[in-house]
Amino acid sequence: MLLELKDVHVHYGKIEALKGVSLQVGEGEIVSLIGGNGAGKTTTLKTISGLRSCSAGSVFFEGADIGSMPGHKRVLAGIGQAPEGRGIFPGMTVHENLLMGAYARKDDHSKELAEAYELFPRLAERRSQAAGTMSGGEQQMLAIGRALLSKPKVLLLDEPSMGLAPMLVQQIFSIIEEINRRGTTILLVEQNAQQALRLAHRAYVLETGRIVRSAPASELLDDPQVRAAYLGGDVGGDPGAVAAPGPETVALSKPAKAESVKDESVKGESAKGEPAKDDAEPDGADAPDGE
Repeated sequence: MLLELKDVHVHYGKIEALKGVSLQVGEGEIVSLIGGNGAGKTTTLKTISGLRSCSAGSVFFEGADIGSMPGHKRVLAGIGQAPEGRGIFPGMTVHENLLMGAYARKDDHSKELAEAYELFPRLAERRSQAAGTMSGGEQQMLAIGRALLSKPKVLLLDEPSMGLAPMLVQQIFSIIEEINRRGTTILLVEQNAQQALRLAHRAYVLETGRIVRSAPASELLDDPQVRAAYLGGDVGGDPGAVAAPGPETVALSKPAKAESVKDESVKGESAKGEPAKDDAEPDGADAPDGE
């Protein structure tokens, strides 16, 4: 198993944000973590990347316990992250932001840099532009591209569609699928549950710090209770209910090969790179609320 959490507990002061979370991500998978605001999704990713410490439990990567490993060494080990709120450096150029993803690497990163520009042609067009003047969608591309520069074995994506125009959301998810097709394992946190479940092989449902359901993504997509709680489905019974925990299920066959995606302009976005009003999103706060 490439990545595994076993009975992980995390606190913010006296508040317990994660209450015994256990999950697995196999090599080559796309695994989605869905849940409402405050469920603990972002905290889970921060715990994997070393930004939050476990109060109890263990995090394993490639079979080794990395609980005491500092965050920068986890990046070198192969854990990359595109954080919620994007976290780009606004005063630096697009090219300089991408290079920051390879900051800790000592080997040649020209292949990953070329791949980032290939996946996101808009970044290549604006490589000399200050990142802070780009639209929210372009900044999201930059955050993902920067994470790829670390040459991750597993890529943690935190709300990649947040605040984006619908057309750009489709492009971002197509590119995520292409990244996976090229060999990168992905753990995806996403409030757009329908898109996430369509993309993923397997998924976990997280509620108030606990995993309450684990199943193949296609099974959760068709589950009436999950549809009622997270997908806006009109079904009988308690709309807030989620099925009781069940045994974890191995990955299904991978999704169909994604076509190479070339980014297109978003309606309302300035050709000069000024932020578009329809997909701008402020950075998220480092707190259990709003995850």
